[in-house]
Amino acid sequence: MLKNIDPLLTPDLLRILAAMGHGDVLAVVDSNFPAYSVAGGKPLVHLPSVDSLQVLAAILTLFPVDTYDDEPIQTMQHVDDPAHVPDIVQRVQQQILSRIAPVPATRAIERHAYYVAARAAVAVVQTGETLPYGNFLLRKGVLC
Repeated sequence: MLKNIDPLLTPDLLRILAAMGHGDVLAVVDSNFPAYSVAGGKPLVHLPSVDSLQVLAAILTLFPVDTYDDEPIQTMQHVDDPAHVPDIVQRVQQQILSRIAPVPATRAIERHAYYVAARAAVAVVQTGETLPYGNFLLRKGVLC
């Protein structure tokens, strides 16, 4: 056990986060996401009993978001209504991202473009999120 480390951050996930460098991307995806096929042999961490909000809150206690990127967080665009911001994305923006300084910008990308971007991620973290579109790509920044 470690002090002041969220217990959701498993040893495997901590190793991945620590090993990532500036510009590397981490995919945090919902329970419906095709995580096995997208990970394609890269590290895949399962956190099935917790939602995206809890997992992102834990990760972002340690993970510096890229401040050199205009949109360091990408989400999956709603298929039927690209302008619609899914409920889970709104919750993450309001409850987590709004507390980071500077507030990181998010951009929704088309579903298949999201799959391509997620395949390029260093690792995939699959949550137990059941709300649709609970998928996030986080670009790592530097510690200043």
